[in-house]
Amino acid sequence: MTTRRRIVPDHNLKGIRRYDAPAGGWGALRATAKAIRTQMDAGDAARLLLRTNKPTGFDCPGCAWPDKEHTSTFQFCENGAKAVTWEATRKRVGPDFFAAHTVSELLGWSDHALEDAGRLTHPLAYDHESDTYREIGWDDAFARIGAVLRALPDPDMVEFYTSGRASNEAAFLYQLFAREYGTNNFPDCSNMCHEATSVGLPQSIGFGKGTVSLDDFDHCDLIIAMGHNPGTNHPRMMGTLHEVARRGVPIIVFNPMRERALERFADPQNAVEMATRGATPIASTYLKVRVGGDAAALSGIMKALLELDAEAGPEAGILDRAFIAAHTNGFEDLAADLRATPWERIEAASGLSRADLATVAGHYARAKSTIVTYGMGITQHATGTQNVRQIANLLLLRGNFGRPGAGICPLRGHSNVQGDRTVGITEKPGEAMLERIAQRFGFTPPRAHGHDAVAAMEAMLRGDSRALIALGGNLAIAMPDTEACAAAMRRLDLAVHVATKLNRSHLLIGRESIILPCLGRTEEDIQESGPQVITVEDSMSMVHASAGKLAPASKLLRSEPAIVAGIAMATLPRSTVPWREMVADYALIRDAIEAVFPEFADFNARIAVPGGFRLPIPPAERVWRTASGRAEFMPPAGAGAAQAPLLLTTIRSHDQYNTTIYGMDDRYRGVFGRRDVVFMNRADMARLGIEHGGRIDVAHAEDGAHRLAGFTAIEYDIAEGSVAAYYPEANVLMPLARHDRQSGTPTYKSVPVTVAPLAAGE
Repeated sequence: MTTRRRIVPDHNLKGIRRYDAPAGGWGALRATAKAIRTQMDAGDAARLLLRTNKPTGFDCPGCAWPDKEHTSTFQFCENGAKAVTWEATRKRVGPDFFAAHTVSELLGWSDHALEDAGRLTHPLAYDHESDTYREIGWDDAFARIGAVLRALPDPDMVEFYTSGRASNEAAFLYQLFAREYGTNNFPDCSNMCHEATSVGLPQSIGFGKGTVSLDDFDHCDLIIAMGHNPGTNHPRMMGTLHEVARRGVPIIVFNPMRERALERFADPQNAVEMATRGATPIASTYLKVRVGGDAAALSGIMKALLELDAEAGPEAGILDRAFIAAHTNGFEDLAADLRATPWERIEAASGLSRADLATVAGHYARAKSTIVTYGMGITQHATGTQNVRQIANLLLLRGNFGRPGAGICPLRGHSNVQGDRTVGITEKPGEAMLERIAQRFGFTPPRAHGHDAVAAMEAMLRGDSRALIALGGNLAIAMPDTEACAAAMRRLDLAVHVATKLNRSHLLIGRESIILPCLGRTEEDIQESGPQVITVEDSMSMVHASAGKLAPASKLLRSEPAIVAGIAMATLPRSTVPWREMVADYALIRDAIEAVFPEFADFNARIAVPGGFRLPIPPAERVWRTASGRAEFMPPAGAGAAQAPLLLTTIRSHDQYNTTIYGMDDRYRGVFGRRDVVFMNRADMARLGIEHGGRIDVAHAEDGAHRLAGFTAIEYDIAEGSVAAYYPEANVLMPLARHDRQSGTPTYKSVPVTVAPLAAGE
């Protein structure tokens, strides 16, 4: 259970070499400087970055990790700097660009090159005759969109997609428009990442979000970190983990791959570490769980905990029996399931030994307050909802809810993905929300459940859905089964993309395609009543204001709320919603949010306070909004079952955020200038006759039709039976039909595959 050096053999393979520096440190500063140099003027960038995550500045458009001190002077990280400078770039993409490049040509560009071209500056409509996008006026664009939407015979033929970049204000107007139009079709980026959290946690604890605050990390005495890579995907978390590790708190990591940020980190704000080129170890224990083996590992920890309890007796306090008796149902069923599960099955499925899992149970039994953090390595499985419930089971056994330093911490990726869901972006709306919408706005919202992301794409592929409105994002590339999604997009009568930059989904043309350029988070938003602020919700339910300061990239840009309102007014000429008034003054949007969602009481007053306010977290008060009024232990269904010989997980590079590719390096894993690699365990490579640097064919093990050919095998320190490749390139391997049946989350993190060397000449 000791930390070993990662395996990245250096055999003069192009773009593959050792990177032995810690995460953060001077490497992060050099990468930040490069991002600034290639996108912005240094002086402008410095002034902009110092406004990031400040009470009078703007919220970083990157990750959703909260700010500990809203008045500090340095609240951005390397990847935050990339996100900010990527949006605030000096590069522009206007009508001249599209006149010079056909859509057919642009489809041959890389995803990185498409976005790196710069900021969109004009509304655009696709012209079939020239195969180019051409400038269109805003009023004409809205009229064309409205005409198509009004002509469709059924509102459920339209999909309303939302990216986590959208503000609370934009998302609220968006869901209001779709529901007045007549549908609950809300495919959302949440469906692809933490939907298992939104489904599983309400079943267990009656609440679909995390229960900890940032202050809890000051009081915990154990962290169990599962299925996430914070150095890349939620990098400001590294400052928190750095502090926790330096005060001697054990951090036990479960992850299939060695990730540098979970091994050691040098805080760029720590003068001693920077001066000495030192670093702080992060993981006290690093367990390489097999891809897809997390539920089995959790079963093993809990089984070992029950064994400790049986040996020590009730008086030892291994289990919090008083909490279990007062607050939970189902303990005996869970205990019986765990006792009946053989250790051999747990070890085979998790790839971990009984001794290792028993050691973790011992740490857990001794800890007074434990936080479990987890990411998409837990949720993006066919068993994602079950995995989340297993984490809740573990925490409930020792009463780790409702006290300082304890709780569950799902790591939401995008900066407002949680907030969008809070203000109504859901395909399964509650009756109370719909009734308040009706009372406030005078129309009757639809009640039938709508489409999530997978269902939306399947409906588009069948031809049942004819139009897509995308509030940000790169839907076709973010989804699995890339070829099927491209075909679905090309069947549409209308695709509307609200965007800051060009991406591949914009190039998948059906009958009509329109791009509407919007303001970014960094830019000043001036409406009829003056400068506006928007709000976002972070991973810990803190809601705070954000105000951009830069001049817009183009005078023609409009805000997301203004664009949503423009489409709504063109589509619904007899609307009962005061669109113009709310866009003129976003405070009126927040008044409406407060009317529909009572937890936002005094919304405008509370966001005027630096740092904002926290939404209610019932489990933190040991209030369980389940049907029984108690937290529910829920035994896993078949945890520890046999798995395919090889399971592939998708990963992000360090030069990447979701589908946005900032550059072609992944320095912590020793990959530079390329993304066409597959990471493999040494023993698996030897068994399959694959050499480090050899070209391989990867195919879905069940259908063989979904293939990734010609990539390069890289020997890496990854669990045996596990394979990793970059997202979104590896999305071609996943059929749309493979997803968690409870949450609809695609199985990006557990794809059964075969891997074979390519024959000479292939």
